[in-house]
Amino acid sequence: MFILLFMFLALQYSSHVYSFDRSDCALKAKPSVYKDGEMVVAAFFPLFTIVLDFLTEDPRNMSYYVQLNAKNYQLVLAMVFAIEEINQNLHLLPNVSLGYDIYNVLFNEWWTLDRCITWQSGPKKYVTNYTCRREMKSVAVLTGVSSIISSHIATLLGLYKYPQLAIGSFDLNLNNHDQFPDLYQMASKDMSLARGIVSLLNYFHWNWVGLIVSEGQKGVEIISDLGAEMDRNRICIDFVEMLPVSEVSYLANRPLNPTRLLKSSANVIIAYGDSDFLRGFLFYLKHTLVTTKVWIMNSEWDISLHSRLFILQSFHGSLIFTHHHKEISGYGNFIQSVHPSKYPEDFYLTRFWFYFFNCSFADDDCNTLENCAPNVSLRDSPKNFFDTVMTEYAYNTYNAVYAVAHSLHEMLLHQVEGKPTRKSEDLIFPAWQLHPFLKNMQFTNPAGEQVNLDDKMKLNADYDILNYWNFPEGLGLKVKVGQFSPYSPRGQQLSLSEDMIEWATEITETPQSVCSESCGPGYRKSLPEGKAVCCFVCTPCPENEISNETDVNQCMKCLDHQYVNTERNHCLQKSMTFLDYDDPLGIGLSCTALCFSALSALVLGIFVKKQDTPIVKANNRTLSYILLLTLHFCFLCPFLFIGHPNTATCILQQTTFGVLFTVAVSTVLAKTITVVLAYKVTAPGRRIRWLLVTRAPNFIVPICTFIQIVLCGVWLGNSPPFIDTDTHSEQEHIIVLCNNGSVTAFYCMLGYLGALALGSFTVAFLARNLPDTFNEAKFLTFSMLVFCSVWVTFLPVYHSTKGKVMVAVEVFSILASSAGLLGCIFAPKCYIILLRPEKNSIQGLRDKIHYRYKS
Repeated sequence: MFILLFMFLALQYSSHVYSFDRSDCALKAKPSVYKDGEMVVAAFFPLFTIVLDFLTEDPRNMSYYVQLNAKNYQLVLAMVFAIEEINQNLHLLPNVSLGYDIYNVLFNEWWTLDRCITWQSGPKKYVTNYTCRREMKSVAVLTGVSSIISSHIATLLGLYKYPQLAIGSFDLNLNNHDQFPDLYQMASKDMSLARGIVSLLNYFHWNWVGLIVSEGQKGVEIISDLGAEMDRNRICIDFVEMLPVSEVSYLANRPLNPTRLLKSSANVIIAYGDSDFLRGFLFYLKHTLVTTKVWIMNSEWDISLHSRLFILQSFHGSLIFTHHHKEISGYGNFIQSVHPSKYPEDFYLTRFWFYFFNCSFADDDCNTLENCAPNVSLRDSPKNFFDTVMTEYAYNTYNAVYAVAHSLHEMLLHQVEGKPTRKSEDLIFPAWQLHPFLKNMQFTNPAGEQVNLDDKMKLNADYDILNYWNFPEGLGLKVKVGQFSPYSPRGQQLSLSEDMIEWATEITETPQSVCSESCGPGYRKSLPEGKAVCCFVCTPCPENEISNETDVNQCMKCLDHQYVNTERNHCLQKSMTFLDYDDPLGIGLSCTALCFSALSALVLGIFVKKQDTPIVKANNRTLSYILLLTLHFCFLCPFLFIGHPNTATCILQQTTFGVLFTVAVSTVLAKTITVVLAYKVTAPGRRIRWLLVTRAPNFIVPICTFIQIVLCGVWLGNSPPFIDTDTHSEQEHIIVLCNNGSVTAFYCMLGYLGALALGSFTVAFLARNLPDTFNEAKFLTFSMLVFCSVWVTFLPVYHSTKGKVMVAVEVFSILASSAGLLGCIFAPKCYIILLRPEKNSIQGLRDKIHYRYKS
């Protein structure tokens, strides 16, 4: 089928555009566009495109037609423009005229080699190594734009060592000098293209993309380069499609199935390949309308291809990376002046005018046009069919012609050195003699840019970023919106005018392309097992940790003097706090302590006033005074715990508490022993009266107190309490408190106090039923029961609380235990003294004794 198609094309070579014209002139074609000169530069460009009409789903019914590739035709004009400039230059090849011989080739090895043989042998060809030409003036060959075309031609021309200059994108395959020793690439290297694309992705925060590349070494290289650069920038690829070049050629037998493309959640698609690959890929999309994707491409396509075959509106808003180059002075005026009458040898230009400007051919001359629209130029082509801005490949063609001219100039200088005259036949030489001058050629082109043919000396390209505008349909503009330069400082390599960018028709704002929405402040990224690094879930920061940026991997811990706000995105300064007098808890405890202190002083006053009454004298009046005075100070002890701690209060807190309560408990023990001794003395036959007479129980208090003082002294000497801060108990506050220093010493003090309390409780319990007047053993037992209960409860509660609440628990325990002693021991006595005074007299005592004996 394809062979028949090519035979058809060979007969009707120049058939063009939307239908085949049936006039004889429209079907006639010359083998090449030729203009004579003393030296000729040949060229092989794909000027026509074979287009498949996908109006039917059945491949057997698909039709094919040929359409002029206006983008590639610009290569012809750039070549003609460069040769005209050189011919007019008095300093470059003076007195030597350059001509051109330009052939059309298609994306096919057979057709390409056929054109090469025609060029070598003349129109009557097909005899290898034989030429019908009288003389061969061609000194070099320009090929492109596809690397496949260049490689096919290089295979043949390598036999003759013809200098070949490839004007397509730089290809490492063509850089193999063992395979292609006579081929030179004009394009700059694309080593920084991956960085440029990734910089653009980072600019818009796109981290989830699809990738469509041509199959082969170039595709593998760009996947490797892009993959490595994306990994460094944490960008992920949703899918990779590698399309064989044969499948995106103009004779493909099936359209691309866009299902994967449409179902992909990636809104940014990177399409990498040369212009032929992109053109074929566009045709592959068939009628699929993709208006929600952003396309990033590395090459331009021919805007003249907007036809019924595919909807180019899908690519409205695409971003295209092209090599940056300076404007060529005079090129715009040249394009404006191009006309078939000026270049009659260019039959492509004649047919361009014929189809687009309503011309007709003269009756007997197919090279003469009549009835054309007046004062028209290529700029006036419908629907922007012809792009008047010099493209990347046209610029490479322009430089290639100048490279040949400079090499010829140097070679001729060597050849004619010392010769006063020169004949035209002296300019005929084997083309391979040009190689030594081409290999190391470096020159500055008329635009002021350095051109280097040595692959080792080539620099990485700077890139222009173009935005394709095709809305309304047919606009077909490519607008420069940015630039990427690998030689600029990091952070300044990409410059972009975002406000100039037109996005796809269904996108109203800057599009997003992410697998997972960004994790805002207060969250961190968590990667589920088996997912790409971009497909994460957002997890709230742990307690006391924050994130104040988006998409963080780890949250930061706040310092000890800071706390986390509710949103977990800021660390706030903690305020200093302690059990203060302004605090409600502090106020309550202070008032309670003052009240009980006043109450104990009142009771002491009552006992002093009634000191001669029997109830006061009973059970050792001195011990009662000591106990009341001690309880008074015990109630004042909480004031050491309330307020801003300092070194003095920290030292006095526990030691004062321990000594005072030791006095109180040892006094209770002494009173209990007094009760026991009093009973023993009154019993018949007892001889221990001297213990009571010598007031031996009174020595219990100083002895027990002295032991506690020794323990506290050891504590203070080794590891005394000190001021400390608690940064963890309360989220928003730093609690200032006293650290006990030695925990062992603290619990030794409490343990000693607990042992005294347990001993007092035991003795009082055993003496609770002794028959004696004003026997307070029961009250002492109950008071010690309350005391022990309070402090046994204190221990677990104290350890389960933190900060100022822990201090409050200790203060409450001091008040509760002191109040228990005061109430249980002295409340019954005060009741008798104040409310039942008749019982607190000698007569009342006698009546009580009499009643007891009578009973």
